[in-house]
Amino acid sequence: MESAEYHHALALLDWQVELGATEAICDAPVNCYALPDTLAKPRNVPQAAAKPMTASAQPDPVAEASRLAEMAQDLDALRAALAGFEHCELKRGARNLVFSDGIPGAPVMIIGEAPGRDEDREGRPFVGRAGQLLDRMLAAIDMGRARAEAPVYITNVLPWRPPQNRDPHPEEIAMMRPFLERHIALADPQVIVIMGNISAQALLGKRGITRLRGNWTECFGRPALPMFHPAYLLRQTGAKREAWADLLSLKARVGNG
Repeated sequence: MESAEYHHALALLDWQVELGATEAICDAPVNCYALPDTLAKPRNVPQAAAKPMTASAQPDPVAEASRLAEMAQDLDALRAALAGFEHCELKRGARNLVFSDGIPGAPVMIIGEAPGRDEDREGRPFVGRAGQLLDRMLAAIDMGRARAEAPVYITNVLPWRPPQNRDPHPEEIAMMRPFLERHIALADPQVIVIMGNISAQALLGKRGITRLRGNWTECFGRPALPMFHPAYLLRQTGAKREAWADLLSLKARVGNG
């Protein structure tokens, strides 16, 4: 027979359940919001592990380009330096390095913007439709990339084709400028022809070829003539009159030494 104490305890439990109690923790109440008198001290962290993580130093592409360009003592060495330069993403998407065409040491050095599809495929500048027009323009003033008596030397601001022939980005131009400056010094032309807006931006720090063209200026200590790019003349045939005037000015300047 069950004792009265058992029934009394069971009655108290039923009463607590009716009041909403769901757990029995201990005899004394617990204040869950009370803070301890002292907080636990953090564990000692080794000094080496406590040092903040720092990213490994990355080389400055422009500084590296300047270093490699300055080391090149001739055009072949400069071409090899460009081929080994790994900091320009354009190289990864291009087929070929487009270095130059024509005769090194020619009195006229033409600097275009960037290779297109045909140039990327052949590894030479100005071989597409714009290049064919350029050859006709030069022939009209008795010059040419293969003429022994009046040769020209041709290169671009960028040696690799940008994707979908987009305009070069400013950081790409800045990265290649030390190579271009060294290229001019080693080719040692009498005058420089700056063809197009991108070339003007890279060499003169200016854009607006419509305003700049036909006005002789100076580039790296040499006389320079900004001109319309042949690709622009293919789209804007009405500008060929101005281009012809610039060609005559170029011929006169070279003829006068």
